[in-house]
Amino acid sequence: MDKIRLEIVGMSYSQSQSGAYALILGEVKGKRRLPIIIGGFEAQAIAVELEKMKPTRPLTHDLFKSFADTYQIQVKEVIIDQFKHGVFHAKLVCVHNSNESSIDSRTSDAVALAIRFKCPIFTYEKIMSEAGMLMDENSTSTETMTSPVEGQTETTFEQYTPNELEDLLQKAVDQEDYEKASMIRDEIRKRNEE
Repeated sequence: MDKIRLEIVGMSYSQSQSGAYALILGEVKGKRRLPIIIGGFEAQAIAVELEKMKPTRPLTHDLFKSFADTYQIQVKEVIIDQFKHGVFHAKLVCVHNSNESSIDSRTSDAVALAIRFKCPIFTYEKIMSEAGMLMDENSTSTETMTSPVEGQTETTFEQYTPNELEDLLQKAVDQEDYEKASMIRDEIRKRNEE
């Protein structure tokens, strides 16, 4: 089967499930998107690495990466290989001493590890046909994506000065509240773009 390479397009609060997020993966050379519902912890693990935040202690996925590096195990690629009963399934394709093996994984964990290992994410045409969505031709890949907590950035942090925002960001990272840190970072970016 031919593999389709995917990239992370964005993440937003899930409109269908409270407390969950929608991770949006898009075809590298196409307009289709694969929306995957993931939990808050997994969304945080993905966001932390995407935003290059440095937690005070290693998160689970960082620990896995350190363990793999120590024992010279490389994650070569992630393949979203099944879609059963509305749930995506993935495999980590790993290499150790020239031996390749596949390890079953939740898709959210596989994506969090793919970012850390800087390895590609793939799926198959069958899955894209069944669960993918076509983007509007007039929109860019990020136009329909929103910040993790839609609308909260303005109402929650607009009253703070830039220095206060930087202090709040540092406190959120120190307290390992990466969801809040992400929202504060978005407010800082928004102001820098104005």
